Amino acid sequence: MIKAIVFDLDNTLVDFMAMKEAAIDSAALAMIDAGLKMSRQSVKEKIYEIYEEEGIEDQKVFDKFLSRELGTIDYRIHAAGIIGYRRAREAALVLYPHVQLVLMELMKRGIKLAVLSDAPRLQAWLRLYQLNLHNIFDSVITYEDTNKKKPAPEPFELVLQKLDVDPEQSIMVGDWAERDIYGAKLLKMHTIFARYGDRFGTTHSGADYEIDDIIELLDIVGRISR
Repeated sequence: MIKAIVFDLDNTLVDFMAMKEAAIDSAALAMIDAGLKMSRQSVKEKIYEIYEEEGIEDQKVFDKFLSRELGTIDYRIHAAGIIGYRRAREAALVLYPHVQLVLMELMKRGIKLAVLSDAPRLQAWLRLYQLNLHNIFDSVITYEDTNKKKPAPEPFELVLQKLDVDPEQSIMVGDWAERDIYGAKLLKMHTIFARYGDRFGTTHSGADYEIDDIIELLDIVGRISR
């Protein structure tokens, strides 16, 4: 019997990378409009290089970018980039199709719901609030709660503890095979690979099930429970 479902957040519930790409593109155009003498493509490439080094959630990316490229921070350009980024982020951060419907149906079935994310706590909660998901989950576990990232066992152990369920009574749904699926399987959770959010061209996820649309989760929950 399935009593709880744990979701990764970015690229499983939220189309995070589409949002990030739109936001960086907008920031690049805004900085160029404010006087930055670089091409749009070059700006984006340099910003993504910093993300590769520091992590995709780096909150000082524009400071670092301008310091590297200009030798100083021109605050006119800096402010333009931040505002351009924020405006595009607000518009581009959306749920995948059927997410709201599936979460509501699982709640009706009495299944506990949780988010398990490697994102910083504040950033995860900002996304949940913006998408009006902040009251849906019984537990939200982020990086700061264990200071460990998936597939380390600590985040999975903590979320199961918070939900008060055994691993065999739970499902982990995620888009990153090496983190979400592998980590959950080590604890003997049921696993579902969100292929619709896969950004790595994964051929073999190792998951118990794979889905191309989150609505398929409802049928899988029924099958596992039976």
